[in-house]
Amino acid sequence: MTLKAALFDFDGVLVDTEKLYDVFWDEMGERYHTGIPHFASHIKGTTIHGLIEKYFADRPEEEKQQIIAESNHFDWNMPMPPMPGSFEFVRMLKAHGVQIGLVTSSDDKKLAHAFHELPFMEGLFDTIVSANRITRGKPDPMCYRLAAQDFKRKPEDCLVFEDSFAGIQAGKGAGMRVIALSTTNPAAQLEGKADYVIPDLAGRTFEDFLAW
Repeated sequence: MTLKAALFDFDGVLVDTEKLYDVFWDEMGERYHTGIPHFASHIKGTTIHGLIEKYFADRPEEEKQQIIAESNHFDWNMPMPPMPGSFEFVRMLKAHGVQIGLVTSSDDKKLAHAFHELPFMEGLFDTIVSANRITRGKPDPMCYRLAAQDFKRKPEDCLVFEDSFAGIQAGKGAGMRVIALSTTNPAAQLEGKADYVIPDLAGRTFEDFLAW
């Protein structure tokens, strides 16, 4: 049996940062007068440049750059608490010979901060697809297709772990099986969008991975 490669989103899957993002981007949505209630819920899984293009395209360039600067400062300085059982699960898969990929809308500078905060991540991933490597962010499947190419794998030989609707759509659009974590969105809203819905990765076994 050929083991599937495991491709992990970062925020909301491996680290518990989504609540921090909610507070930050809801406040940004109000301060920059988007007129969108709970602005954070509309942008999960998107890159900063995709966000600017979709929601702030009509703003002056100076304002766009200010939003990007505030977002970058937040990203590059935020705490990175691990999700329950997340890295234990990744290390267990790696010990069984599974190829591990990190596929995130975060940029390389945020990831450098993450590796500084969580030094045990060093050497954990066999490939990393960040915002710096793609031209189309989630929900476009480009990021997951690129990870499969890195591994020289067919899409059906990859298993995606995601929490956002955009990320789930990206994984499914790439032709991959998707495990949705209800860490960010209620399980009831995720049902039917992914192959399986689970609360988080705590206590998950290699047998679970094989069953998925």
